[in-house]
Amino acid sequence: MHGLRAHRRAAAPLPAASLPAAGGPAAGVAVYATLAALVVMAIAGATVEDAGSSWATVYLRDSLAASGAVAVFGYVAMVGFMLVGRLIGDRLVDRFGERSVVRSGGFITAAGMGAALAFPSVPGTIAGFAAAGFGVATLIPAAMHGADQLPGMRAGTGLTVVTWLMRVGFLGAPLLVGVVADATSLRVGLLSVPVGGVVVMAVAGALSARRQPSQS
Repeated sequence: MHGLRAHRRAAAPLPAASLPAAGGPAAGVAVYATLAALVVMAIAGATVEDAGSSWATVYLRDSLAASGAVAVFGYVAMVGFMLVGRLIGDRLVDRFGERSVVRSGGFITAAGMGAALAFPSVPGTIAGFAAAGFGVATLIPAAMHGADQLPGMRAGTGLTVVTWLMRVGFLGAPLLVGVVADATSLRVGLLSVPVGGVVVMAVAGALSARRQPSQS
């Protein structure tokens, strides 16, 4: 999540002029398609976050034979770099726009964790989880902000839909990885992380390409 300003943007109600008037035009198919893409984006981000949080330490310890003291750094790296991404996220969005930042984050997630799984090593895997954390740092707030700005909907409706449905990612990611790991291996199960990054790149077009004006 990219900083406090992103939360303020997502939570702030739309101006009265932007609310659909009674009997005015309702949201069209394109608006609902955009909302669906934003939901998919938020679920992908939640899947990446929770897969790393739940399985990074287990993978490093059990699959790569790292000691307990070292294995925990997979989780620490992911959370730490996610924090860095959130701290600088506002400036990145101001300069490049939400679409470019989120799409780039999806690429960083897919490339970083994909390489870590393709060439498994303890240092590479820790770096891969760090890349995933940094890559998804701005994603969920951007999806929330985009959903809350959709035309033809009451203020807060899009935001509520994204907030509730992205719980599918948080609740389903550990189960998905666990089921795949039982059937194959945890390394295969963690492919959900780079796949999530690819999904984010595919649906990032639902976000605004406009750069945000600088705010003091």
